[in-house]
Amino acid sequence: MDLLFLGTSSGTPTKQRNVTALALVADSGKGWYLVDCGEATQHQLLHTPLSLSALRAIFITHVHGDHCYGLPGLLASAAMSGRTAPLPIIAPQGIETWIRTTLALTTVYLPFTLEFIATESFGAWQDAEWRVQSEPLSHRVPSYAYSFAELHVEPSMDTAKLAADGVPQGAIWGRLKNGEDVVHAGRTLHSADYLSYPNPVRKIVVGGDNDTPSLLRSLCEGAQVLVHEATYTQAVADKNGASYQHSSAASVAAFAQAAGVPNLVLTHFSPRYQSDTRQSPSIADIQAEAAAGYTGQLFLAEDFARFRLSRSGLLARVV
Repeated sequence: MDLLFLGTSSGTPTKQRNVTALALVADSGKGWYLVDCGEATQHQLLHTPLSLSALRAIFITHVHGDHCYGLPGLLASAAMSGRTAPLPIIAPQGIETWIRTTLALTTVYLPFTLEFIATESFGAWQDAEWRVQSEPLSHRVPSYAYSFAELHVEPSMDTAKLAADGVPQGAIWGRLKNGEDVVHAGRTLHSADYLSYPNPVRKIVVGGDNDTPSLLRSLCEGAQVLVHEATYTQAVADKNGASYQHSSAASVAAFAQAAGVPNLVLTHFSPRYQSDTRQSPSIADIQAEAAAGYTGQLFLAEDFARFRLSRSGLLARVV
């Protein structure tokens, strides 16, 4: 799965960063999932190969505008581009009322069904590839994190054993790899005898706005990647006080280190942090603070940055 960032600013956009949105792209490269949909997300999509017809589901972390104001326009564009497949939207309860009211008042007709699922009570959601669960976080409004865990791990075949047992290469090997037991030369070949699973289940956790990273501890068990907001450095967070209810780079890094998450991707940066590292404050301040408390692979997201989580669980930036 790839992570393609469509917006990495908090609150308001900047010249370099749009507000929050993240596309999770399936291994096939066609189907994809959207986590949050800040204003102008559909404009960001125009700079990617992603199609609204291939969008499989939308997940909204909370009702603040920088995470959801792009939804009405995106849905209307999906309709005008010819989408007909139903679209699941997993979101806090208020999102459904707002979207249905907005579409009604602006007389937008959608040729596809919206399948709203309230995050407060949804438990888990899955399709053919991924199982998604949620965890409540700490913010000024109800906010959630989502974990994406793959359902099917690619098996490895013991070709030496197959050859030693006299099983000819070809269709039989394919059937065994697909988990099917096969009768050959008068005996039953059991798929489990020839398959192993050397790679872990891939799991990605994407957090919404949150001032207490430790709330993600159970959701991060077995995860290779944590995507989390780092709106401020600790000094700015202390100055702003608890009412802002966002995480600092230091607090997220400390949690990821303690939880043993091997890859940490920070996003949702306050517009005060300049992209030009010669200016102050700059995004380099966020990076330095996080790096001081975290020894895993650390990435700071940028708009249109793409990262690939390999089947072996390694995360790397796609150039």
